[in-house]
This record gives sequence, C-alpha cells and structure tokens, in this order.
Amino acid sequence: MQQNNLPVSFDNTELAFQYKTDKELKRAKFLFAVMGRPALVQLGTRLTPWAIKSGLPVKALVRNTIFKQFVGGETLEETAKVAEKLGRYNVKVILDYGVEGGEVGDKEYDHAAEEFIRVIDYAATQPNIPFMSVKVTGFSRFSLLEKIDRLMNEAKGTLIKRYLQVTEQLEPAEKEEWHRVRTRLLRICERAAAKNIGVLIDAEETWIQDPVDALTVLMSDTFNKSVPVIYNTIQLYRRDRLQFLKDCYDAAAERNFILAVKLVRGAYMEKERTRAAEQGYPSPIQPDKESTDRDYNAGLLFSLERLDRIALVVASHNEQSNLLAVDFLYKHHLPFNHPHVHFSQLYGMSDNITFNLAAAGCSVSKYLPFGPIDDVVPYLMRRAQENTSVKGQTGRELGLIKKELQRRSH
Repeated sequence: MQQNNLPVSFDNTELAFQYKTDKELKRAKFLFAVMGRPALVQLGTRLTPWAIKSGLPVKALVRNTIFKQFVGGETLEETAKVAEKLGRYNVKVILDYGVEGGEVGDKEYDHAAEEFIRVIDYAATQPNIPFMSVKVTGFSRFSLLEKIDRLMNEAKGTLIKRYLQVTEQLEPAEKEEWHRVRTRLLRICERAAAKNIGVLIDAEETWIQDPVDALTVLMSDTFNKSVPVIYNTIQLYRRDRLQFLKDCYDAAAERNFILAVKLVRGAYMEKERTRAAEQGYPSPIQPDKESTDRDYNAGLLFSLERLDRIALVVASHNEQSNLLAVDFLYKHHLPFNHPHVHFSQLYGMSDNITFNLAAAGCSVSKYLPFGPIDDVVPYLMRRAQENTSVKGQTGRELGLIKKELQRRSH
C-alpha cells in the first residue's frame, strides 16, 4: 500500500499528543511501561477487583493511574470536560456507560436502560458526540442469553428464523423476562432514532452472541431505513464473522435497510480459547493473527465497496487497517469525512492514529467509557490484559510517547 502518497501518517507524535501536557505524557509512559510486564499485570488484574470489593483503600490509586488513562470520568459531567477537550482537535466521542450487568434483577436492569437513555439525551446536546455504545448484558441476565443462544444453535434456518422459533419455546416466565429485555433495547433505539444519535451494540462472548445479533438485526430493520442508527459489532477474530457480515448485507438488501457495522478484531480471545478447550469444542477464534488481519481487511474492503448500503465504523488500533481504509477513500475520490465512514480508537490508546486521522479531515472518535470505579473495573482489567497480550501494542505506545517527550525536550 502506498502510504507515502497519502495525506496521513501515523508517525507524527506532535499531532498525536498535542492534547496532553508533559505531566500527563509522563504518567502514560509509566503506565505503559508497567503494562509491558505481564507478570505484574496478571497480579494487578487479580488483586484490583478483589481489593475494591473488600473495601481496601485502593480507589485513589486506581483513579490516578489506569482509570485516568482509559476512562472519561465517574459521571457524565466529568466526562464532558474530556469530550470538550477532544473536540478542540476535531476528535469526536463515543460515550460508553461502563456497566457490565451480571446476574442482578429487573430493577437494576431498568436503571441501566434509563442510564443509556440519559446518555443519548446528553449526547444529543453536544456537537461532537455522534454515538453511544450499549452492552445487552448491561440490561439482561447472562444465563438467559446463554440459554437462548444454546437453543438457537440447536435450531435450523436463518438467524432470525431460529431466534423467533426459540423465543416462542421459552418457559412463560422466561418469555416475559425476554420481552422486558427487548422492550429496554427498543426504548433505547427509539430515543436514539428520535435524537439522531448512533447506537453501537457491543459484541459479547460467542456463547451469548446469537440472540444479541438477532435483536440487533431486528432493530436495524426497524430503525435503519433511511439513516444508520443501530450498529452491530462484528469481531473478525472469529472464523465465521466475514461470512456473517456478507449474510447481514444480503438481509439488508432484501429488507431494504442500511447495514450499520462496527468492525473490530475482538476482545475475549483468551476466554474463548480456554472455554473451547475445557468444553471440548473447536475454538471459534482464528488460528493466528494473520488470519484475523486477513478477515478484518477483507471485511473492511467489502464494506467500503458498498457504502450505498453499509455504514461503517473502523474500530481498529491496527495502523495498516486504518491506512487501508484511508487509501480506499483517497483512490476512489471519496471524502475523508464520508457520512458512512467513521474511524474510532479507545481513549488512552493509539493517539497517533486518532489525532493524525482527525488532522487529515477524517471523521474519527475516541471510545470514551465512564462510570463509577466499581462498575468500570472489569473494563479496565480487560484493557490492561489486552495491552499485555496484543503483541507489540504496549511497546509501540511506549515508543511513541518517548519519541514525543524527546521532541519536546529539544
């Protein structure tokens, strides 16, 4: 790929870190240096949730280190300051209320749904918050999703046929419970459509993903008739997802709606492989990084070639994939801020990609989680583990930070 012809490069650290003070940059350097030590991360990810649950005084330490790096704040109001700061550099925001649910009750799930609606209402008042993200596990019982998924896997036919067949077969109490889950998501989607805010529905583990996909496709069929509102998240580290993307496109063409997708590599690799090994089924995860990269880039090009029907969020920390997308827009004389193409990286990571894309005129955002420390800890532990397990990611972050600190000192 002809990177040198493109009006964007990911090596410009001055642009990448323009929003950070020397002090903030030094703190980030320390954090990524720690994350480069797997044994330390392993210990930290085990001890931190336990220490917080036990009421040990560790919150201040968490707040001033990993929380500050990867999270917008504990409340929407705190997060607003970060969003405003990013907006000064033409970087938009995807708001993510960092609740992961669990086996709680209807009261808590209703509260979570209300919070998601509050986020939509707030985003609609801001100039640079075009999206928010939701996790279906934030307002649904995990074991119910698991049961529906298992039954769907035993059924025959298309995703939607299997879903409709299975939800009809549920016990009466479960049927009612699932109806409440659907109603929560429907209310979120209705509000988002009314306020013109995109909803990115997060991907989950493979053993609960089918009902999440079915719900998302049904909501897309309802709300994506003229503009993209509901986005499904497709994890290309799964062997079956490139085909799934193509099947979704066919469904969108047949039903005449816009297929809105967020393409990611994936977030549960170790968990997925471990479970497959323990339960004796073939791993759903690609055999190696090359296969994941190949499918991700194939999915990217498939989507970019069909922008009349597909709206796309390129949610990637991989420089090559981001350049591939920019290169496609460039060669096809499409605007970098095409209404159906959006780029996104996690807050606290890959600033060299985000801020250089923004400077080149691309539509780009930071995925910005917020919420009470107790609720956000699972997210933070995943960030720490991913940074350690993604080969070279921590080293790359560290190298860029050091390069910028050196540049500033001259």
